[in-house]
Amino acid sequence: MSLQQWQSQAATAFQQGRRQEAEQQCGLILAAAPDDFLGHYLLGLIRHDQQRFEEALAHYRRALETQPGDAMLLFNRGNTLFALDRTAEALADYDRSVALAAGFPPAWNNRANALRALGRLPEAIAAYGRVLALDPAALPVRQNRADLHWQMHRFDQALADYEAILRQDPGIADAWKKRGDLLRALGHIDAALASYAEAVARRPGDAATWLQWGSVLWLERGALAEAIAKVEQAVTLDPGLPYAQGFLLHLKLLACDWRDLAAGVARLDEGVRAGKPVVEPFAYLPVSSSPADLAACAEIFVRDRYPAVPPVVRPPRPPRARLRIGYLSGEFHEQATAHLTAGLYERHDRECFEVIAFDNGPDDGSALRQRLLASFDKHIDITKLSDRAAATRIAAEGIDILVSLGGLFGRHRTSVLAMRPAPLQVNYLGFPGTMGAAYMDYIIADRIVIPDGEQRFYSEQVVWLPHSYQINDDRRVLASAPTRAECGLPQDGFVFCNFNNSYKHSPDIFALWLRLLGAVEGSVLWLLGSNAIAPENIRRAAMAAGIAPERLVFASFQPAARNLARLALGDLALDALPVGAHTGASDVLRAGVPLLTCRGTAFSGRVAASLLTALDLPELVTESLADYEALALKLAREPQLLRALREKLAAKRATAPLFDTTATTRALEAAYTRMWDMYQRGEAPRGFAVSCPGGGSPPIS
Repeated sequence: MSLQQWQSQAATAFQQGRRQEAEQQCGLILAAAPDDFLGHYLLGLIRHDQQRFEEALAHYRRALETQPGDAMLLFNRGNTLFALDRTAEALADYDRSVALAAGFPPAWNNRANALRALGRLPEAIAAYGRVLALDPAALPVRQNRADLHWQMHRFDQALADYEAILRQDPGIADAWKKRGDLLRALGHIDAALASYAEAVARRPGDAATWLQWGSVLWLERGALAEAIAKVEQAVTLDPGLPYAQGFLLHLKLLACDWRDLAAGVARLDEGVRAGKPVVEPFAYLPVSSSPADLAACAEIFVRDRYPAVPPVVRPPRPPRARLRIGYLSGEFHEQATAHLTAGLYERHDRECFEVIAFDNGPDDGSALRQRLLASFDKHIDITKLSDRAAATRIAAEGIDILVSLGGLFGRHRTSVLAMRPAPLQVNYLGFPGTMGAAYMDYIIADRIVIPDGEQRFYSEQVVWLPHSYQINDDRRVLASAPTRAECGLPQDGFVFCNFNNSYKHSPDIFALWLRLLGAVEGSVLWLLGSNAIAPENIRRAAMAAGIAPERLVFASFQPAARNLARLALGDLALDALPVGAHTGASDVLRAGVPLLTCRGTAFSGRVAASLLTALDLPELVTESLADYEALALKLAREPQLLRALREKLAAKRATAPLFDTTATTRALEAAYTRMWDMYQRGEAPRGFAVSCPGGGSPPIS
């Protein structure tokens, strides 16, 4: 048989999928003609299919020696290089292939894939565009381009691509889901919800879409009952769906639906201890008292969602006298963290510090937002920037220390922090725990929330401020309180109060509160009506314990100033566990109401103890729930003792460190300075304490 016949038979066998026969024919070809192009080319393809990639490359190299300008050969060698993660070399072959055969869509597509893998996203989008110009019906390519637009925060372009996909094929459930995600990002919530409904109509078994549907219903519409139903469906379809079990439990806690709570918490604990992504860190706080488990949860979450990636390039730092501090937050508007920190930005010593806001949140048009923006040396909106673009912008601003005010809560951009846009990165205030990320250098704390000896539960190095870690704004003014009647409270009865969000009401602590109502005649428990469902469940629990439901009074949400004013009507504020009050604790103390707490076993349960210690009111910090209950009862029954505490609190508000904005700002500045000095000396981050004896500029210990 001639060489030409072997070549013909080898090519036919390969095209018809008879790989073994093709391989045999190639062997005959190369035995007769060792440099034969077709023999090496086909063997290269066969070895690639067999995942024998290095052998495939050897055959491609021999084939290219014969025909160095063959576009298909270059394309296929690029595919093998890509499979070996030699992406830059693969891209070079794809570049040569499209230069030789510009009308071949697969080469443009794979070139786009390589560019995407290399992080060259605008070029990848352009390459996908070339494919679509050649083949407009290539829906997977359009979806890839839409995904990249989304990744780059080009939401309008991504939405246009998904809608083009759905015009062409309305049956693609994934496109409906991603369209919903984009519409949500653009603020078109009703349209987003409708898109999720379309997605599950086409693929009812898609647990991830049910979960996202429920998330948007709760977070954007406050439709708690509907959200629970959707997330329950997700968990039914896929009990192992990442974070679904934790989210469902969190929603039920918001509803104060405590049925099967112990079993649900046990499932989460088991999953976290097994290293599984069962619950997000914020949702785990209300059900875990274990610093070790909370740390593990954060590490799992960050490793899964926000792993460290190649850092952005930071320009050389020019000599300058002032440290440049960046505050990264999605809450520069009417929100708890903003109320705490407004004075911080204003009081920074501008001779030593420049202060820049990196804003990932909405403009709510509030007076507080206007005050915040006026307090920064520069305000930069990163909401529409991709993660890498945002990180690049932060690096370009020459930030020395980047402070994450959200941690793993709210509209955080942990994905930006993962790119290391600043030499030093700090976790402060908004999230009461570790972020579990190696790219976070420090956490700001105090000796109460993180006692010495518990540093092992934090991936960050611990920096202790001298009093409370919590900054407070001393410009907040107390308005006149409304009357008790206006708030639905009895004129003469004792008012226990707790204005925490309902997810913090554990059944054990609520049972304790009900016992107090039973023991103090005429008393009421004044709670925040966090949502429409929780009051119904709470009233049922009260009735089951023999407490008349009318002794529970629910307050509606009010703007911060009015809420602060009405808090003064309470007689005794009761803290919760395992997550206690944070901003709410400083609010009730500012309003002049004594706050009783039981020191928890984790950061999130120790904040009230920190605040009370900084107010020189340690007598309101108990060490067991039995002592907590006994002291609450004593204070309710002995008005002179409670009156003395109120008088002491009134005096301490003006003199104790908690509400001294300037002193806490100076302590933070001392912490920033020490961090930077160590960095300048080439030292690794390490924990330290800042002392501030007698006020004024704090020396460093």
